[in-house]
Amino acid sequence: MSGSIFSIGVSGLNAAQAGLVTTSHNISNAATEGFTRQTVVQTNRNPQSTGSGFFGQGVEVDTVRRLYSQFLDSQVLTAETQQASFDAFLAQAKQIDNVLADPSSGLSPALQSFFSGVQDVAANPSSVPSRQSMLSLGDALVSRFQAIDTRFAEIRTGVNRQVGDVVDRINTLAAEISTLNRQIVSSPNTEAQPANDLLDQRDRLVADLNKLVRVNVITQSDGSYNVFIGTGQSLVVGSSTLTLTSRTSFEDPTAVEIGYLVGSTTVVLQAETLRGGELGGLLTFLDDTLTPAQNEFGRVATVLTETFNAQHRLGQDLNGALGGDFFRPSQATVVGRSNNTGNGVVSATLANVGQLTASDYRVTYTGANYIVTRLSDDTQQTFATLPQTIGGVTIALASGTPATGDSFLVQPTRFAARDLDLAFADTSLIAAAAPVRTATTLANVGNAKISAGVVSSVANLPLPGTVTLTYDQGTNQFTVAGAVPAAGPFAYSAGAAITFNGLTVSVTGTPADGDTFTITNNTSGVADNRNALLLGQLQTMQTVANGTASYQSAYSQVVSRVGNDTREVQTQSTAQDALVKQTREAKLSFSGVNLDEEAANLIRYQQAYQASGKVLQIATSLFDTLLELGN
Repeated sequence: MSGSIFSIGVSGLNAAQAGLVTTSHNISNAATEGFTRQTVVQTNRNPQSTGSGFFGQGVEVDTVRRLYSQFLDSQVLTAETQQASFDAFLAQAKQIDNVLADPSSGLSPALQSFFSGVQDVAANPSSVPSRQSMLSLGDALVSRFQAIDTRFAEIRTGVNRQVGDVVDRINTLAAEISTLNRQIVSSPNTEAQPANDLLDQRDRLVADLNKLVRVNVITQSDGSYNVFIGTGQSLVVGSSTLTLTSRTSFEDPTAVEIGYLVGSTTVVLQAETLRGGELGGLLTFLDDTLTPAQNEFGRVATVLTETFNAQHRLGQDLNGALGGDFFRPSQATVVGRSNNTGNGVVSATLANVGQLTASDYRVTYTGANYIVTRLSDDTQQTFATLPQTIGGVTIALASGTPATGDSFLVQPTRFAARDLDLAFADTSLIAAAAPVRTATTLANVGNAKISAGVVSSVANLPLPGTVTLTYDQGTNQFTVAGAVPAAGPFAYSAGAAITFNGLTVSVTGTPADGDTFTITNNTSGVADNRNALLLGQLQTMQTVANGTASYQSAYSQVVSRVGNDTREVQTQSTAQDALVKQTREAKLSFSGVNLDEEAANLIRYQQAYQASGKVLQIATSLFDTLLELGN
């Protein structure tokens, strides 16, 4: 019997010691991130059967178990990956929002100042200082466009670099997880006696990985983890890992693409499959905020350039010549995919800037047809041949023959702000005047007057001579003499437009039979401001987005959209932060170390250890007594 008491006492000492060790371990790691509280699992030994009944044989330490909840851990992972995504997105969006919305460094003040300079020339068309001011303010407007676009480019470059850094960190964490998988699987009796601290380390790595990209973990029968990222792409399978890589996109040299590295080949992953975490936030920012904002900003620059140039070309400068381009004309950009195998070259020209969208387009040749995809919403159109005009852009096959599968990226407005510039620096070349003049013949009998006239095309200018409109009362028509090509006659209605050869005039009042009106070249237009007035009116005209927005309102839409995106994500981030705190607290309440509880456990195990020692002491005393009786 004394032998049983000894055995029972020793088992109690061992159990108490295991409890003391485990409790001390918990206390030591109370501040260790990712540590899961451990507890000793004890069971009573099988009792010994005797004629007097069953006698207990003491206690057995079965294992040391983590107080781990997969459900709570999954909740924390889900909340944290979304929070990391919001934070990454918000950090970048704030940069754009600050640049665009700044009242001093944004586009609005430069745009207002430039058109103030145009109005000054309209008020003083022959003033060289006014003209010089208009050019200087135009140059300042160009610099503002370029500065904001440069900031867009810097942010894009910085985000691309961050994407590469995140991919490197993902690969590092994946390798560490696979190493721990190998160590855990090779641990003896893993299922019955789990390597708790190794499991904590692995879970901590998974949590770190989850902040970089959303993860889904499947536990295998051998205790190893299979880790999937995004929408289900494999990253870690047991002790094996797949390597991610980032590289410059074959389609767009300013973009970065992510894929699996298989030997020397990269299998590209679509950005939308890598959502969640810092990586997902950065990719979402690039696709949903930065690219649309830069394209919309470029559209403002494009429409301003082309509409201002178009009106300027309808005017006349101080030298008496027809106006030229005020700004350097905008050009759409086409980039052939770098691994195209054919020699086809696709071009894109601006057909109608008022119809421009903020989208890029992908042109893919199938061998029989051309598929044009609008990248903003993935809408596709199929054409048997090129050229085709889509969204205000004419896409054509400039030369060569594309091979099946070749693709081309069309960017109508992406670099318009970057490439904006003045076309000249000579103040005399500002076309403030109109190239024609009208007059009412002094000998006319009626009281009719002719308007100053509007020029809509200079194809037939300068005029070969005087153009005369003569009123015939019998037919109530104006006949036209001297027009090349010939025009008229035109029925008369007071104030109605009379349009021919790119000229539009109107006659008001009551003309008498034989009354004449003349249109001549403007040979003394130094003080003429008619075209300058029309240039100034462009500031408020709705020339952007199919005639729904002016330059300023189109820019304001860019500012508003970026600001709304930023505020929306900021609100979501605040709410998500509260959710992360709640899920972490729920997990800590179950798995975290409570020092008060552990202190109580120390006392309990200490007392158990002392009591078991007392059992051994009593067993020794009994054994000594038996020996004395034997003597």
